[in-house]
Amino acid sequence: MPDTKVVLDEDDIRRTLVRIAHEIVEKNAGRPVALVGIHRRGAHLAQRLHALVAGLVDEEVPLGDLDIAFYRDDVALRPADPAVHDTNLTFRLDEYTVVLVDDVLYTGRTTRAAIEALFDYGRPARVQLAVLVDRGHRELPLRPDYVGKNLPTARGERVNVHVVEVDGADEVTITELEEALA
Repeated sequence: MPDTKVVLDEDDIRRTLVRIAHEIVEKNAGRPVALVGIHRRGAHLAQRLHALVAGLVDEEVPLGDLDIAFYRDDVALRPADPAVHDTNLTFRLDEYTVVLVDDVLYTGRTTRAAIEALFDYGRPARVQLAVLVDRGHRELPLRPDYVGKNLPTARGERVNVHVVEVDGADEVTITELEEALA
């Protein structure tokens, strides 16, 4: 059984999302902002950020979610029947700074796929990226605008983000991969 280390608990995640919400409002003062979560856990984090950002501004803040299952460049390496979710973008993108929200930024390939998917729905005024955890090891030249926690990791480790909506608890853990232990 691999060792698991909790690096963010429920209170840490709540405080982190509050800080990110304030940063989003400050960085985009005077510009309309929309939040779009990347399925699966990024969409739940986006819902939480949406409530926080909407409570800080006096204007409507659109919320959407994006499925990237068929935009990934590793789709051939994934299961034959990938989990596919509905994309929900009920507003015109071109009027907004769209903040993409994801749980973990690792190689950057998920973000690239999300940007590609997003542009199939329209052309946002600008795109920003908010992540709960940035673990490094980028393969693409991407940098998040908002980071909850920079978490230097080894490639033989896995960062697990659990959200209450999916997993029954809010926490971020690091686990050594089984292959790394062998």
